[in-house]
Amino acid sequence: MKKQQTQNKEIQAIRVMSYFIESTAKIIEEEGIDKVTIRKIADLAGYNSATLYNYFEDLSHLIFFASMRFVKKYTDDLPHYISKAKNPLERYFLIWECFCDHSFASPQIYYAVFSSDLGVHPKKLSKYYEFYPTDLLEVPEDLRNMMLETNLSRRTRIALEQCIKEGYIKESNADQIAEAHYLIWQGILTMFINHRSMNTVQEATEKTMKHIRHTIVLEDS
Repeated sequence: MKKQQTQNKEIQAIRVMSYFIESTAKIIEEEGIDKVTIRKIADLAGYNSATLYNYFEDLSHLIFFASMRFVKKYTDDLPHYISKAKNPLERYFLIWECFCDHSFASPQIYYAVFSSDLGVHPKKLSKYYEFYPTDLLEVPEDLRNMMLETNLSRRTRIALEQCIKEGYIKESNADQIAEAHYLIWQGILTMFINHRSMNTVQEATEKTMKHIRHTIVLEDS
């Protein structure tokens, strides 16, 4: 009986947290991230602000989890991109290409999830996927650990694993390459957000991929 009561409480908690996450996502979609407030979220979810703090430590957690709702388009699209790969290196480039296409199309969302200082930031995405487990259904098994990582440099390092195993790059250089690729993307995304670049989404993706490919070429030489 006690076990059943505990399970019921956990189910209820996830349900309430989902209400808050969906309400936050709606505000982001309709008004933008900068317009998100605790009061707006609570009102839209049908609870008071005090209740919200029973489930989330910080507004940043809600912004993070709500932003992940929009990242689902990327996770859904990723298997289609990498299906074209003929080897691990091509697969790695296509992972980045998919990420760039989606992140430059929704720069504020991806900046919020992977770059911005949101205060008390969740360390793992596993909590989010407890709320929305079906979001990872189409992702290949070997990439699921990558999807659960919020640090984009470490995420990139995971994506490089097959390239290391098959000799495309040296393991001793993998961390540096992963960090470089993350910094390339972050720099171009920041310019994109701050209107310091006139590039279209496609042009921003092509520029990022050119730099990423170039660093691999330098590694091989």
